[in-house]
Amino acid sequence: MRTVEDIDKLAKGFEKCQKILIALGDENRQHLILEMMKVHECYGVRVGDITEKTHLSRPAVSHHLQILKDAGIVKVRKEGTKNYYYFDPDGESFEHLIGVLKESKEITAELPD
Repeated sequence: MRTVEDIDKLAKGFEKCQKILIALGDENRQHLILEMMKVHECYGVRVGDITEKTHLSRPAVSHHLQILKDAGIVKVRKEGTKNYYYFDPDGESFEHLIGVLKESKEITAELPD
């Protein structure tokens, strides 16, 4: 049986995951992520390229990319005046979220029916 400390630790884990959960919870950002994956360019994609493939304006795409960046999902590389967005290869945000979800699953599996 889990202790109160285990539940508190899980709650803190969820708090740490708030940015990524909020970022992934938005339908526009989900669409943006999928469009970035479809590009198949490992060097990154520019805002204009994403804008062409979505119903969003350029400022909206930039806004959503900033949220994804703040959540640790994407990174940006600057080359002169051009910005290239790409998925964070370390994936620390995703790893932390996966850990919290696994812990949640283990705790709920121990609960009585």
